[in-house]
Amino acid sequence: MDIALIRELKTLLGPENVLSQKEDLLLYEFDGSVEKGRPEVVVFPHGTEDVSRIVKLAAKHQVPVVGRGAGTGLSGGALARGGGVMIVFARMNRILELDLLNRRAVVQPGVVNLDITRAVEHAGLYFAPDPSSQKSCTIGGNVAENSGGPHTLAYGLTTNHVAALELVLPDGEIVRVGSHHGDAPGYDLCGLFVGSEGTLALVTEITVKLSLKAGSVMTLLAIFDVVGDASRTVVEMTAYGITPVACEMLDGWTLRAVEDFIHAGFPRDSAAVLLIEVEGLREASESQAAAIREICHANDAREVRTARDERERELLWKGRRNAFGALGRLAPSNYVLDGVIPRSKLPEALEQIHAIGKKFGFQIGNIFHAGDGNLHPIVLYDPRDTEQFKRAIAAAREIIRMCISLGGSLTGEHGVGMEKNELMLLVFSDADFDLMRRIHDAFNPDSSLNPGKIFPLSKGCGEIHVRKSGPAAASPS
Repeated sequence: MDIALIRELKTLLGPENVLSQKEDLLLYEFDGSVEKGRPEVVVFPHGTEDVSRIVKLAAKHQVPVVGRGAGTGLSGGALARGGGVMIVFARMNRILELDLLNRRAVVQPGVVNLDITRAVEHAGLYFAPDPSSQKSCTIGGNVAENSGGPHTLAYGLTTNHVAALELVLPDGEIVRVGSHHGDAPGYDLCGLFVGSEGTLALVTEITVKLSLKAGSVMTLLAIFDVVGDASRTVVEMTAYGITPVACEMLDGWTLRAVEDFIHAGFPRDSAAVLLIEVEGLREASESQAAAIREICHANDAREVRTARDERERELLWKGRRNAFGALGRLAPSNYVLDGVIPRSKLPEALEQIHAIGKKFGFQIGNIFHAGDGNLHPIVLYDPRDTEQFKRAIAAAREIIRMCISLGGSLTGEHGVGMEKNELMLLVFSDADFDLMRRIHDAFNPDSSLNPGKIFPLSKGCGEIHVRKSGPAAASPS
């Protein structure tokens, strides 16, 4: 790393906002994924102008830049694959404006997802996208990865709840796209930048849409003695045109680990449960809940419980949202996958995941957004065992290939990042890559922002090389 650049960054931001010692940088070479990539300097801006000046300095010294939020990402999207400068948005964490009348909030990227809801719940409003990590993940990362959550089924991904963005381009220029009211004419540039994983611009301000809390919410827990019965229930709900606001599934092995940790009320002797939520006008939600109960029982559900009050409802959701933490008690590490299949293929997919686990010697847990076919198989492994780690990676890749073979997708909400960029070759043609590359190059022609992400690095059409800043730049694990 250029010593002159570090000196200029300290002059710009103050020494307390610049980290360049090896022991400090080690903390930023990880996120929630199995990937690694160490930056050469970490900086903490406090506002948009800081970000613009940092980017201009990096461009002057021809050093790549990567943005990072809370580091909860699961695809390596916020890791410094090419070394360089990492901009951490943790100190840009202010809610700048609350427009309750028009149901809008303007926030900096370091604001924690759940804090938006906490700021507006007194007015009967909330922010709908709810990743399981919503107590710690930040809105900037949600925008970069187009995050989802259990309620995606009814309310959509982050992109459906963003009205406008303030951006810093690779040359340091500050621009705005979208509008406060979300009805800007012309190209949908917000839609382009949400989910672009920091490869087109750095997001410095987000105008989000707020939702009105429903009048009636009912949470059901359907209990099954056979995993296939639970997955067929989801398929049949879809066939009948029933769309709850959430439909989550946990298999028996996973729910037992969760119950031992959270004591959420999941029956330990069951093979699977469905956590289903409906909301709306009281009469409509009761009617929908009755139809769901009927379908569950028709598919041999042992029991269908209804949460009696808000405390019981929150406890069930606490079990779901803390499932990954619960599984962390069973092994030194876990690999959380993210693939999508057509809902009609759920029974077949779960059978294949079980077979893949057996093939590679793993008990693979399943906890996922059953309603939209977004699977999150969990491979527990010991990263200190090199052979075990290799088998975990091989099992993961086979599961993702299986998702694609069933007509699904590489990712539903975790992004491509470093994890799946080579697998992009399985779903996109040369013509697809050519179009995506032209869009990428229009904004980020030198690959100075978040290099080595999304696009395959192997030879072939669509290749975009990692831009490194020097011999100290970290290589992918």
